[in-house]
Amino acid sequence: MRRKRRNHSPEFKAKVALAAIQGDLTMAELVKKFDVHANQIADWKKQLLNSRPQSAMSSRSSGACGPAATVKGLSDACPLNLGEYL
Repeated sequence: MRRKRRNHSPEFKAKVALAAIQGDLTMAELVKKFDVHANQIADWKKQLLNSRPQSAMSSRSSGACGPAATVKGLSDACPLNLGEYL
């Protein structure tokens, strides 16, 4: 029997994508932790990295929100509502 199609909230997608970007866990560990397919995690990660607003990147390019920002401080240093970009 197939699993019923699930709709994930933008907050959940952002949480999973940030965990994938941080790199503390392997993809297999992320799959187990969040019960989501690896391709879905990779897609959400790609969407998050590609959809960050250009204004936030350019206005703070010298700060922690620049394109070369360390990923571990992304959620704290960049107060963006990441759920709306996924």
